[in-house]
Amino acid sequence: MIVFGSINMDLVARVPRLPLAKETLLGDDFAQIPGGKGANQAVALARLGIPTYIVGRVGADNFGTALIENLQFAGVQTENITIDRSANSGVALINVDDRGENQIVVVGGANSRIDQDDVNRLINLLPSAMGLLLQLEIPMTAVIAAAKLAKKAHVKVILDPAPAPSYLPDELYQLVEIITPNEVEAGQLVGFTVDGRETAATAATILLERGVKCAIVKLGDRGVLCATDEETFFVPAFSVQAIDTVAAGDAFNAGLAAALAEGLGLREAVIWGAAAGALSVTKRGAQTSLPDRVTFDRFLQEN
Repeated sequence: MIVFGSINMDLVARVPRLPLAKETLLGDDFAQIPGGKGANQAVALARLGIPTYIVGRVGADNFGTALIENLQFAGVQTENITIDRSANSGVALINVDDRGENQIVVVGGANSRIDQDDVNRLINLLPSAMGLLLQLEIPMTAVIAAAKLAKKAHVKVILDPAPAPSYLPDELYQLVEIITPNEVEAGQLVGFTVDGRETAATAATILLERGVKCAIVKLGDRGVLCATDEETFFVPAFSVQAIDTVAAGDAFNAGLAAALAEGLGLREAVIWGAAAGALSVTKRGAQTSLPDRVTFDRFLQEN
């Protein structure tokens, strides 16, 4: 699998509740944790035993060095990461409250400078790839160019449309095999509130009409709605105690992609995604919460 996307350092504050506008709130704890949606998905895939390459950028700073070393420790192939000497590494400022809910502000840094040179690094990787995972924490022009290359190479594109824009270019929908918004992102894409199975099904239908082959709407602890032109089905959420939801979406996409890489069908892949996402919310942090394959297999067997 190839992941093309962001690599960030997450600066995480634990707070009793999320702060209001103009409010100064005293936090309980602080941690510096490797993150970024691209890096999170790459680490999650590697921990599930899937050979994984990442293409992206970091700055020539201490964060950049630590981020690359962390990816390598997880087993991700990092030789296609550019070290940008004219930008800082990306950072995410994250507040997590006692219920596990979060607020996130991302400062792109080197991620925002990803361009055609980075896209071209995909050319030699795509011919042997099972899939290409994309997110939206890098420039849209690079996302579209990468999706075009994957389409030309007959490689499945899995798009996590986060952070969701109010408008996603029409041509991108046509290049995407699977799109995986959560309920907030789905609502932003289709222009109405998505708050349950019925509205999720309506949103998924609209996304299919725009050109994607499969629309998966993640509803958090209420489950997952999946729709294609042939079928629509719902997978209930696994029952777990949520501590921190910050990497749940990334874990879901990795679980989904891992199942597809191992030749499983779509329904089984959605279950794998739901299981990986559920496990991730039981621990704090982004990459620190992502399960290894032994833990993942045991969870599936027990549930």
